[in-house]
Amino acid sequence: MKVVILAGGTRSTISNEQEGIPKPMAEIGGKPLLWHIMKNFSAYGYHEFIICGGYRVNMIKEYFMDYYIYQSDITVDLQNNQIEIHKNRTEDWKVTVVDTGLYGATGQRVAQIRDYIEEENFIVTYGDCLSDIDVLKLYDQHISQGKMVTMALAQPTGRNKSLEINEEGLVVGKQHGANENQAWTNACLFVMNKKIFNILNGNYELESFLLNQLADEKQIATYKHKGFWTPVETYRDRVAMENMWNAGMAPWIKNT
Repeated sequence: MKVVILAGGTRSTISNEQEGIPKPMAEIGGKPLLWHIMKNFSAYGYHEFIICGGYRVNMIKEYFMDYYIYQSDITVDLQNNQIEIHKNRTEDWKVTVVDTGLYGATGQRVAQIRDYIEEENFIVTYGDCLSDIDVLKLYDQHISQGKMVTMALAQPTGRNKSLEINEEGLVVGKQHGANENQAWTNACLFVMNKKIFNILNGNYELESFLLNQLADEKQIATYKHKGFWTPVETYRDRVAMENMWNAGMAPWIKNT
């Protein structure tokens, strides 16, 4: 099963880089945010990724084309123009980087990778969220519920929209004035059946499409996650994650 990562959007505002970079390429502990997300999934046995790029997508392509060089020690013979690789370190990942447009909505980006999805189900996540969600349990929930989409939920951080969940655990709409202990929000992680491509409207942001159409049809099951989850939306968020990483307490990476 493939993992689709939405990594388009505009210039990052969470990095001190003078030259604009895509937000998923902003670094935490010397590694791009994108790497942290992929490393988490690979710990659960997911090694095939489709990255939906947009802003400076070539930067993402170049990172993976030269990945083994970035990760390894090298000796460069400038006179003979030769490179010797030492302690070659890499990952058992297969990465497809797709240019889905500079201004595409998230629904449009997902729609564009249809030809790369052969399996019955696939995972979609955002390139600016970190969590310790158990992806295998999320997938089991998706299979047992038999809905078109299973959405991971987390407790709101204070700036996220709460969702209304019925007694069967299905999303039925947005919630207003929810009790803090009962409130749940989209945790930026979905398992989707590929049938969604038949109805996906590329003009929508993905969450809006799901809530406007599939919630009414009761086709969004949920998986409630009570552990660590955070969007990395601001420079302050990135610094907080950097501090956790440097302290060896990054919950989104196993055995750090």
